[in-house]
Amino acid sequence: MNTRIQVEHPVTEYLSGVDLITQQILVAGGEKLQIKQSDIKLSGHAIECRINAEDPETFLPSPGKISIFHPPGGPGVRTDSHIYSGYTVPPNYDSMIAKIIVYAEDRETAIKKMLFALGETVVEGIKTNISLHKRLLKSDFFNSGDFTINTLNAFIKEN
Repeated sequence: MNTRIQVEHPVTEYLSGVDLITQQILVAGGEKLQIKQSDIKLSGHAIECRINAEDPETFLPSPGKISIFHPPGGPGVRTDSHIYSGYTVPPNYDSMIAKIIVYAEDRETAIKKMLFALGETVVEGIKTNISLHKRLLKSDFFNSGDFTINTLNAFIKEN
């Protein structure tokens, strides 16, 4: 049994209305799953941005002390993070310091909400990839949904 949960589970939770962590804990405690696949009805649109302590141009890690951290908030905005003002990002581990997840009724509104959330986010003292997320969210290819796994590499080379 693999009890690992996907990093992107908040997206599924927003779209399905199911708290996957609660369900996982209940099952681990011997209870039966409280929902059936047929109970799940997806609705809306969710986007997750992984905020990494890294240089947005070179993707090199950016360890160091976070002098100020202010996460975004509001309806349909979720931040999962372990950092705080004064936290020191170590050089030897995964550079992900936060996940920002937004939910809206449609893709266009979700993109706007994520751009606002990223603009509201403050991480000072280290470099992050927030500016890259903003550029990607504003790009024509992202907004049209016309991209493949190769698009990011081409986008980075052009910008």
